[in-house]
Order: sequence, then C-alpha cells, then structure tokens
Amino acid sequence: MSQAATPHLLIVDDHKDIRDLLGKYLHKQGYRITLAKDGQELRQALADHAIDLIVLDIMMPGEDGITLCRNIRVNDGVPIIFLTAMGEETDRIIGLEMGADDYLTKPFNPRELLARIKAVLRRAESLPPQRGELAEGLKSKQLAFDRWILQVDQRQLLNEQRIVVALSTAEYQLLTAFLQHPHRVLSREQLMDLTRGRDSQAFDRSIDNQVSRLRKKIERDPKAPELIKTVWGGGYCFGAEVTTL
Repeated sequence: MSQAATPHLLIVDDHKDIRDLLGKYLHKQGYRITLAKDGQELRQALADHAIDLIVLDIMMPGEDGITLCRNIRVNDGVPIIFLTAMGEETDRIIGLEMGADDYLTKPFNPRELLARIKAVLRRAESLPPQRGELAEGLKSKQLAFDRWILQVDQRQLLNEQRIVVALSTAEYQLLTAFLQHPHRVLSREQLMDLTRGRDSQAFDRSIDNQVSRLRKKIERDPKAPELIKTVWGGGYCFGAEVTTL
C-alpha cells in the first residue's frame, strides 16, 4: 500500500453511471478515487498514481477485465476486485486464476463492495514483504533453488537435466509464493492470499493438499521434506536459498 494517509482506489468500468456512483460513494467513505473507462485510462492511472486497489469490470468493449488483469499481473501486485455480471461463472473463475483477489456479482450493494475493499486491503497489508531482489527476479526470467530452476516468464520448472516438470496453475502460484518469501513462516491464510485464491471452498485443508502435491514434485523425499517445511501451529516455511539468474 502506498504511504499516503488514505488508500487510493482505481475504479475501471465502461459505464459512466456506475463509475461515477461508485466513485462518489467510496470518496465519501474516505478513499481517494481515480476513475477509468478502459484499458488505456487504467494504464495511465497506474503510471500517474500509486494505486492501492483496482475495482475492475470484466465485461468491457475492447480489452476486457480478464485481459487487463493478466497484463497488470506481469509487473504489478496491486490488489484487484472484479465486478462480474450474473451468469459469468467461467469469467469469474478465469479471473481468479489470472490473479484477481476477489469478485462481486452485479447488481450489488455498494456497502458490500466497501466491505470487500476493506478486507482485501487488510489482507494485502498483513502479507510479508517480498525481498527486493526476488521481486525483481519475478519480473526477469529465472529463479534457482536447490536443484531446480523456475522459468518465470514461461511458467516452467526445470530439473537438473533441464527437463520440464509440469506444474498446475495452483502449484505454480504456490511455488512462486514460497520463492518470493524464503525462510519466512507463511500461514495458510497468507498462502491463500499470495496464491490469489478466494474460492468459497478454499479452506485451510486445500492449502495442505496443494503443498503435498508440490512436495511430490520438488522434494527428494516428500515424506521427509527439506524445501517446504511444516511449522506446527504456524503454517509452512520454504527452507532453501533462492537466487535470480
């Protein structure tokens, strides 16, 4: 979050009445507001301001919200809340996979959006900071750990023989979260936030299952893990050194 006294929100929707309504309401709640009608204005706002959270409509002419979210996530971790229309279940799921932090289905009560904004900002603020070097590594090409290399731009994991080991989207996101925060204890809730998961079924146990699957791919002995260590009562800790290539 930026260092300003109040969070700065970016509202992106091609419908002027919705933009203006949300902008006025959230401004009254004490937030600083910038409005954008499309991708071009969104990018300009991100260039001009330190935005703390984006409220992004999925269905827009030209570049839709999912495309914009994907592009934002290449270089920016700013939290994103999607606005979706009824019946856009597939778009909602794809949006979360692309890196959105939350979603709200239209029509909605502005007070519900306010509650979601507060929750997402609170979670984002509670997450441990990335080490600068590794944050830059995610913008570059490769991160190395133990006997593995993660090719960030291609989302590929290479073993010692430079053979690609397939990762699901969830496994890639979980591994990336660990590589960004080595030697830090991450709770299950923090891991859910870092992997952008906000499915109603995403209970603590799902993180445990994802960790188990990832261990089977990267640990020499998944039953005696040396890379992803369990911290009883705390969560998990990635124990290997991580370097950029």
